[in-house]
Amino acid sequence: MPEPTVCVSIVTFNSSRYIRRCLEAALNQQDVALDVVVVDNASQDDTRRILRKFRDRIRTVLNPRNVGFAEAQNQGIRSSTAEWVLTLNPDVLLEPGFLRCLVDAAGLDPGAGTVCGKLLSIGPGFQPLPERLIDSAGIYFTPTARHFDRGWHQPDSPAFNRTEYVFGACAAAALYRRDMIDDVSIGGAFFDPDFFAYREDADVAWRAQLLGWRCIYAPAASAWHVRTMTPGNRRSVSPAMNMHSVKNRFLMRIKNSTPGLYRRCWLPMTARDLVVLGGCLLAEPRSLPALWRVAQCWSNAWERRREIMRRRRAGDSALLRWFRAEPFAEPLLPEVVAAATTGVLATDAA
Repeated sequence: MPEPTVCVSIVTFNSSRYIRRCLEAALNQQDVALDVVVVDNASQDDTRRILRKFRDRIRTVLNPRNVGFAEAQNQGIRSSTAEWVLTLNPDVLLEPGFLRCLVDAAGLDPGAGTVCGKLLSIGPGFQPLPERLIDSAGIYFTPTARHFDRGWHQPDSPAFNRTEYVFGACAAAALYRRDMIDDVSIGGAFFDPDFFAYREDADVAWRAQLLGWRCIYAPAASAWHVRTMTPGNRRSVSPAMNMHSVKNRFLMRIKNSTPGLYRRCWLPMTARDLVVLGGCLLAEPRSLPALWRVAQCWSNAWERRREIMRRRRAGDSALLRWFRAEPFAEPLLPEVVAAATTGVLATDAA
């Protein structure tokens, strides 16, 4: 059978510290037909000079200004017709076989639109850490409508070696099925361009769940990620990113929350909203413009909400099971397990 086609879409912004090794690892992936595209958001460091060294092996899109991670990823996704798209951060190193493992896992379930591998933590400059720690084993939501990376900063253990369903994938290294991209995109945009950066992957995951798509966590695929924005450490990132984080929390809720979910979770959601607003007023006033930005984006967000709810396929009960205080994953469907056991792909058996 022909090799599956995979577009690896990378967004850079002053990424010279990481992009060379990231590209080398991506280009060394085997058993897939690769199409690597890098969208550069007007880097001012040596990023573009490094990219020129790979010009015979990659495609580049050079933006004259920083349009944000979300829109730049949309540019990369739209530039390819590959049947799979891997969104990849420049500060991620893929292990050999990463892409093929993800594609094989997706092949077990045609209803899986997203597949993520086991992301492991690595230090700045790709320096190894003394302990093997999880960076992300998929993302999960709590009743407060906060999302977290499953397993973050926990030691790698057998608990993270099961192939299972999770709510969604961290876009630092997430494989998306083209059919799902086309299905959940709104106005031709997969990631919401109003988000600019941060939470865009959680927004896509929530939208995909509403439209009936599943996400598989496949631990046989592993990679290493340098994480700069971590829970509880907002001082480690720029004020602009913190502002977008606040803005996008509310935009994501406006677009994706359903009446049934809100009736069940209104108290923890409201309590968290008050904490966020109080934090902006008392501790992080530079994030207050987020509220004005939400007002500016309200019309777009509400129009996108109408489109999502018009095409919604999943009921409230299907969504509510994912909003838990503790990380949650589900076993694979019985027919998927049977296919994996017998070696028959679900796509072949359908």
